[in-house]
Amino acid sequence: MLDAKSDQNRDMVAVCPAHAPADHPKIKPARVGILLSNLGTPDGYDYWSMRRYLGEFLSDRRVVDYSPWLWQPLLQLIILSKRPFSSGANYKSIWNHEKNESPLLTITKDQTAAIRARMQARYGDDVMVDFCMRYGNPSTKSKVREMVEAGCTRILFFPLYPHYAGATSATANDQFFRALMQEKWQPIARVVPPYFDDPTYIDSLAQSVERAYAAKETAPEVLVCSYHGVPERYLREGDPYHCQCQKTTRLLRERLGWDKAKITTTFQSRFGPEEWLKPYTVEEVARLAKNGIKRIAICAPAFSADCIETLEEINEEIRESFLHAGGEEFTYIPCLNEDEAHVTALSGVIMQNLKGWLD
Repeated sequence: MLDAKSDQNRDMVAVCPAHAPADHPKIKPARVGILLSNLGTPDGYDYWSMRRYLGEFLSDRRVVDYSPWLWQPLLQLIILSKRPFSSGANYKSIWNHEKNESPLLTITKDQTAAIRARMQARYGDDVMVDFCMRYGNPSTKSKVREMVEAGCTRILFFPLYPHYAGATSATANDQFFRALMQEKWQPIARVVPPYFDDPTYIDSLAQSVERAYAAKETAPEVLVCSYHGVPERYLREGDPYHCQCQKTTRLLRERLGWDKAKITTTFQSRFGPEEWLKPYTVEEVARLAKNGIKRIAICAPAFSADCIETLEEINEEIRESFLHAGGEEFTYIPCLNEDEAHVTALSGVIMQNLKGWLD
C-alpha cells in the first residue's frame, strides 16, 4: 500500500491564484479532509512508552476530572510509577509483534485505507482521508497540519465512537479544536455526530452476531453487550452515553428479532473509587453463570476497533470470571474492525455529513 501522505498529495500542485501578482504565495487546490480519530495507543509496551501514554491519557480532565491539586501528585508519584509495568504486560500479550504496533493502530490503519478507497472512488482528488489518535501518535495536531498543508480548506472530523461521552467524543473534539487554533488559515470544520442508532451500524453489528452464532453447534443462551463504563454521576450531570448504549442494545435486539431475555447491557473498565455505570460486566457474567447459564457470547458495541479493553480485558479477565463461576462456553465476538459491512456503515455516515460540501 502506498504511503498515505505521499499518495494523497500526488498531482496536487500549488499554483499562484488567478489575477494575483506573480510574487503571491502559491496555493494548492482546495479539497476536503476527512480525519478519523480513535482513542490512542502507546508507541511500545516498555516502561517509558507506557508512562508517556498513560501520563497523557490520565492527565486529561475529561477522563479524570478530580482536582489536579489532588490527582496529579497521586498520578505522578504513585500510579505512573507502578501502572506502566502492569499495563505494559497487558499490551505485550496482545501486541502486533510483526508490525511492532498495537492492534488498535493496525486496525485503524486498515479501516482508514478501506474508507479512503471508497471516498476516492466517489470523490477523486477532492478528498484526503487520514486518521489520528487523541493520545499518542499520530497526533491530532500533526494530522490537521498535514491536511492544511495539502490544501484542505474544509475538514470533516470523525471521532470513531458510536456513542457520545465526554471522556471519548468530547475530548477528541477538544483536541481537534485546539489544533485548529494553531492554524493561520483555519479550515472550515464539521464534526460527525454519534452514530449509535444508525441503521447500517446496527445492521453490521447484527451481522457479526449472526455469523458468530451460526458458527456454534449450540447457540449461546445470552448475548452480553459490554460497553466501556463511565462514572455513574456523569449520567446525572447530563452525559447521554448511558442512554445511547441502552438504545443500541434495544435496536440490535429488535434487528435480531430476539426477546429481552436473550440480550443484556453491561459496562466494563471501572477505574477509581466511585460508582460507575452498572451492571459491571465482570460481575454480571459471573452472576449469569451462578444462575445456571452455561453458554454466553459477548460483544463490545462501543468500540469501533479491538483494543486492550476487548482483547485483554474481555477475552481474558471477563472470560475467566465467567468460567470460574461455573460457565462452560464463552464466545467473544470481535469488534467490527475493518469488516466490509462496518466500512460501508462508516462510509455512509461520512457521506451523509459531507452533504453541501461535495454532493
